[in-house]
Amino acid sequence: MRIRVVPAIIVAAVVALCFWAIQPPGDVSANPAANVYVENDLAAVVTQVDEFFQPRWVELELQPAARADDMLMLRRLSLSLMGTIPSLEEIRQFEHDDGPDRMKRWTIRYLEDPRYADYFAERLARCYVGVENGPFIIFRRDRFVKWLSEQLATNEPYDSTVRKMVTAEGLWTGDPASNFITATQANGELDLNVLAARSARSFLGQSLDCAQCHDHFFAEWTQSQFEGLAAQFGEVEVGLGVHDKPGRRYTLQDSETLEDREVDPSVPFQPDLLPNEGSPREKFAVWLTHEQNRRFDRAIANRVWGLMFGRPYIAPVDDMGDPPEADQRDVLDILADDFRQHDCDLRRLIQVIAASRPYGLGSDYPSEDEDELALLDETWALFPMTRLRPEQVIGSMMQAQFVQTIDQNSHLFVRARRFFSEQNFVKAYGDLGDQELVERSGTIPQALLRMNGEMTRESIKSDWFSAGGRVSGMCETSKDVVETAYLICVSRRPTAAENAHFLEMLGDRTGDARDTIVEDIFWALLNSPEFSWNH
Repeated sequence: MRIRVVPAIIVAAVVALCFWAIQPPGDVSANPAANVYVENDLAAVVTQVDEFFQPRWVELELQPAARADDMLMLRRLSLSLMGTIPSLEEIRQFEHDDGPDRMKRWTIRYLEDPRYADYFAERLARCYVGVENGPFIIFRRDRFVKWLSEQLATNEPYDSTVRKMVTAEGLWTGDPASNFITATQANGELDLNVLAARSARSFLGQSLDCAQCHDHFFAEWTQSQFEGLAAQFGEVEVGLGVHDKPGRRYTLQDSETLEDREVDPSVPFQPDLLPNEGSPREKFAVWLTHEQNRRFDRAIANRVWGLMFGRPYIAPVDDMGDPPEADQRDVLDILADDFRQHDCDLRRLIQVIAASRPYGLGSDYPSEDEDELALLDETWALFPMTRLRPEQVIGSMMQAQFVQTIDQNSHLFVRARRFFSEQNFVKAYGDLGDQELVERSGTIPQALLRMNGEMTRESIKSDWFSAGGRVSGMCETSKDVVETAYLICVSRRPTAAENAHFLEMLGDRTGDARDTIVEDIFWALLNSPEFSWNH
């Protein structure tokens, strides 16, 4: 008898949990996480951001798009910060959290969620160390990403994190920040040119790559300036870990004399910010992150803006050009100043952007004038529609299989399945590498993968462990089935026309016949343009 009772108890518990997730909770206050809220002083800087855009809209006689509804904002925020749509569990909690400043509260809640740290760590790691696993013997990308996630989870000041990367010493396993250095190893030697170029692009938003071989054709950067940057890493050696060899000089072959020549460490602008004491790397790290180095703060503000909107304020994100003059300050300067004044707080920067008017605008606009729509898009008078990145697509498809949130508390099997599914899907879908903020178009193979791929089949099937099966088996009416499927897949309720269409399909079917229609509904929603775009 006991052997039969235990499975029965387990099944009952699973059913109860599923029913709770599908049905709205009666009292959201029972969930402490739903009430997380921390007062802050964002209002003043958010007002500055909003007031920056308003005069331009008035000048061009533009009426910005209407504000997006809160459910769309929840989806947008979840995709921005965690790379996935919100779960039905989160949606139910969100709908029953009707207190003031709900979006601010949920922004903070997501920033305290370990999924944010993991997701943003991967996004930032792509510009810091690329996407390849590289020479495994002296480079551990996984350790670097985990370390970066820990920095984000504890909200370590961003300038401190960057200094750790640039000055890191020790083994790439025990001192993961050193992987920023060893990621450039090739043919047994560190590539100092790659280190120089990556430092400029990642931390300053400046592309100096062309200056490796000659003076830049379209900018002020010279080859000698690039060489001086590379020389900042001239003392670095990799043996039993990364360390500096004091007095070691950076030498290269002169293109004219074909003889080796030594290059002194130097910086391309504001040399007065370099300290007098320390190794070249230590001095370079201080110069990079100096409070008077506007490029540093503007670069991260632009990159985070791009991760939040799907498009950077200035594109390309790693080739921003010189900062504007004092009388032509832009929104990045407003964000950068506040960022610096608050100890280079990345979470605060994200909160400011999330609370700004441009981030809260809708993507729909009652006009068919292409010129007007282009102008609205250019001036951030509506939220730009951008394609989801591959990991956002697979993260959302994976979440759509479950009614509960997939996070660090999920079953090990679920987390492992997501990890390997994401790796395989991104590879097949097309990894965007470190250029993920560059505009791109969709492809036919991508569409076919979404329509016919294994992940899609797993996402739509109806069984006791899938969202589709639970919706089919536990929703009392066909109307509830359609509504719940829409909430799970596209984070909204169906329109009257959509509801009528699917209700006609469902009719009064039950059992396997109903399961089949529910699978069709999930398939249609997961393959809709709405699912694969951020808006």
